[in-house]
Amino acid sequence: MQFLDKTKIRVISGRGGNGMVAWRREKYVDKGGPAGGDGGRGGDVYLIADENMSTLMDFKYKSVFKADSGENGGIKNCHGHGAKDLFIKVPIGTVVKDVKTGNIIADLISNEQKVMVAKGGRGGRGNARFATAQKRAPQFCEPGEPPIERELILELKLIADVGLLGMPNAGKSTFISRVSSAKPKIADYPFTTLVPNLGVVHKPSGDGFVVADIPGLIEGASEGVGLGHDFLRHVERCRFLVHMVDATENDPVGNYEKINRELAKHSEKLSNLYQIIALNKIDAISEERKNELYELFRTKGENIFLISAVTGENVESLKLFMGKKVEEIEKPVSEIVVEEDLGATDNDDSAFEISKVAKDTFVIVGGKIGRLSQVTDERNPEQVIRFQNILTGMGVFEKLKSMGVKDGDTIIVGHLEFAYYADEFFG
Repeated sequence: MQFLDKTKIRVISGRGGNGMVAWRREKYVDKGGPAGGDGGRGGDVYLIADENMSTLMDFKYKSVFKADSGENGGIKNCHGHGAKDLFIKVPIGTVVKDVKTGNIIADLISNEQKVMVAKGGRGGRGNARFATAQKRAPQFCEPGEPPIERELILELKLIADVGLLGMPNAGKSTFISRVSSAKPKIADYPFTTLVPNLGVVHKPSGDGFVVADIPGLIEGASEGVGLGHDFLRHVERCRFLVHMVDATENDPVGNYEKINRELAKHSEKLSNLYQIIALNKIDAISEERKNELYELFRTKGENIFLISAVTGENVESLKLFMGKKVEEIEKPVSEIVVEEDLGATDNDDSAFEISKVAKDTFVIVGGKIGRLSQVTDERNPEQVIRFQNILTGMGVFEKLKSMGVKDGDTIIVGHLEFAYYADEFFG
């Protein structure tokens, strides 16, 4: 299985349905009143953590997610149906960033934890909503609110209790296959592990803990050399580390120190995590060499295990000690700062632009203005007047005035076209 731990997606919430202008048309009902229904709301978009996912690979094949729009309002005060919300499943441990602002807007660390990332547009009101004692026959309605469209970065940080670190070919995959039910790829050459492997280790008490086999680091990994750079982020959530050292190498102490230097370069937090040292492959060295290495590493850490992941020698002792430490050492407190996500609910599209396309012609474009024009019938004077009043409140005619508009000039908004006269808009 390929592994993907960082990707970009685009989410689009649902558009709100438009309200309706309609009238009661029933036999024996004289002068039926307004009966236009409201539009339905558009669907929200949520991200939800799923414990059955372990990679962001699904997003390689689909990166655009769009919720359904609400239905338009109908006659006889029938309201449009609201759209269903869209739930996008992501692995536990996914950090969500807004591409536009760079802010972290969510850290999904538990199963079924969810966050709304794009609110659907509100449905527009039908003309029945505008009826008053003074105005019994309103001939206008509202458009539905627009959808929210945004780009997000998803970054996966595996949530494991123990992180296995070491140089390439140190024997981490063999070890994790022996202590858990994980079946990683194992071969006698460097960089066999190209993706993190997760294994659940069962304790005598019946519960278990999660171990992550992180791909081998090499010197320079923190600067992006080799494979390790891409996976260092997965160590940050671990309680502690098991540092696997190949005892058959010429300079195992030097290799151990290289890895720790890379951890320190990546972050101080990583370098301060508690470490258990596991000298592996002791089945391939002499007793004299075992004693020599043990004495050398005694100055590096308190807990040193001489093991053979191949034969199983001392593996059970290390496994039990790891279980004990999982109980003693608390999960590190997340240092991820989640910002308030204003972008998830910002349906405001009132910005507009005016272009002078000819000596006497101006074209106005904008989200809200465009939506209003769609529910305005140029043959209905009341609707046109209301539309022009809204443009006045939005400052459109003040802007036109500053651009040198003159009486009789043509104003175009969507499918609407009308002549500008100052006394109509400024009294």
